[in-house]
Amino acid sequence: MELIELLRSFDINPGDISYYELAFTHPSCNSDMNTKHQDYERLEFVGDSVIGFVSADLIFKLHPEMDQGYMSKLRSYLVCSKSLANYSRKYHIDDYIRIGHSITREQLTKSDKILEDVFEAFIGALYLDQDIGVTYRIVEQILYEDIKQTKIDDIIDAKTRLQEEIQSEYREAVRYELIDEFGPPHDRTFVSQVIFNGIVLGKGQGKSKKAAEEAAARDALSKRSV
Repeated sequence: MELIELLRSFDINPGDISYYELAFTHPSCNSDMNTKHQDYERLEFVGDSVIGFVSADLIFKLHPEMDQGYMSKLRSYLVCSKSLANYSRKYHIDDYIRIGHSITREQLTKSDKILEDVFEAFIGALYLDQDIGVTYRIVEQILYEDIKQTKIDDIIDAKTRLQEEIQSEYREAVRYELIDEFGPPHDRTFVSQVIFNGIVLGKGQGKSKKAAEEAAARDALSKRSV
């Protein structure tokens, strides 16, 4: 498949196609071509920084309810290796990667690390070939909905959030107490409460002790008892 097809799908009119050719060249090609550093690794370095900048800017604008800590966690969650690899698959970036004889196409498509690296290199090539305005538009196009739709609850469990909020003000930890359980042995329901300094912050139930504690933490957070 011709690389220009992928660029056209993003409405990119390349100035220097060689940047993109390099971005889609796996290091294994160096052995076959007897070359050195003629692959995506340097561009990957640039692209990683650009993605970090754009994602941080979008998170700041789309999530005014988040503090610095939660914004950092959201960025890490959204631009992790698995996520970027999945963007490569979603936009068929993996179809255009050039590989050497030391790696198979099957190994390529299964490797999150390679697909992450190429995605970052593609953004790096875009930045060097175009400008930050065009690059921002493309990265925003790819990331916008995921950043907008992802909430704190999607990335951090309620028990962790509650503990973080408590420890931002106090040194003591919350504790969980099982207060009831009912139902037949094969289908038990557990009821727990979360306590801090002798005060019950919330209660919850679930089909396991862990689920009941998580429900209790959610209850406490919803009440903002702390």
